[in-house]
Amino acid sequence: MEYAGRAILVTGGAGFIGSHLVDVLVGRHPRSVHVVDNLFLGREENLTEARRAYPDLRFHRMDATDGPALRRLIRDEKIDTVFNLATKALGYSFDDPADAFHVNTLIAGHLLESLRQKEIECLVQFSSSEAYGTAQTVPMPESHPLAPHTPYAAGKAGADLMVRSYEETFGLQVLTLRPFNNYGPRQNQGLYAGVIPITMTKLLRGEPPVIQGTGEQTRDFIFVRDTARLTAELAARDELRGRTFNLGSGVEISVSDLLRRICAVAGYRGEILKAPARAGDVARHCADARALQGVAGGVALHSIDRGLEETWAWYRGRPL
Repeated sequence: MEYAGRAILVTGGAGFIGSHLVDVLVGRHPRSVHVVDNLFLGREENLTEARRAYPDLRFHRMDATDGPALRRLIRDEKIDTVFNLATKALGYSFDDPADAFHVNTLIAGHLLESLRQKEIECLVQFSSSEAYGTAQTVPMPESHPLAPHTPYAAGKAGADLMVRSYEETFGLQVLTLRPFNNYGPRQNQGLYAGVIPITMTKLLRGEPPVIQGTGEQTRDFIFVRDTARLTAELAARDELRGRTFNLGSGVEISVSDLLRRICAVAGYRGEILKAPARAGDVARHCADARALQGVAGGVALHSIDRGLEETWAWYRGRPL
């Protein structure tokens, strides 16, 4: 697939990962780029760089769970390709578990119908490593069982199964991407924030960082700009449709080690507090990135230390 001349839609495109993907896509010379976001956690200011590079960027404040409105937009704008990143944060699972589940499956269902009815030509569906639950084997391949711990993760797993059913029943081909723990500039630091923005915000406020649980739980962190670049590269290859890829570094790091690294970047030498474990937390995550490396051909990823330095510099330059 050549991006030149195509009309692209990114759902959740004003969010953390979505806005970085938009930054990449506008540089690929598409015919048009549209962003749908209800601004639940996304921010229009996240699109500032993309608009500077591509003034014709179209932003539609819309809830992607509204299927008729979403598909009408697709038809009216003659969208060719959809990247579906619209979701609600994992932490939202604890406030409204049913909605956290349904938002993932509803949007996937609307877009799969759009693909089935030939309203669009290509769908790139964002899943999540959370759909796997705690690692049963390490590293975790794309064939790892789906055993979600939270309603958010169950919704992601449900959407994955829906994609698989449409592929089997209707012969469709969807590119499914399963990102592991993304971090970097623009990550939400307010409600439902992740461990890196929470910790950096505390340090900037002069507060001690906090480890939830033992700190021995592990994650596979990938810098958000790497995720955006890889997504655009994989989606450009028609022969990869119908496949699922982990987007991860293949490097396992404990939360306690992560906080030590953040403290080192910030020059903090004080105490680190302890707090109870988060409900539904997974104990271990590490991507098997061999399939990704096999098709992406030795793509250089940010090291965790370099990525944390760039992330710290971004948060430090923002008002608290």
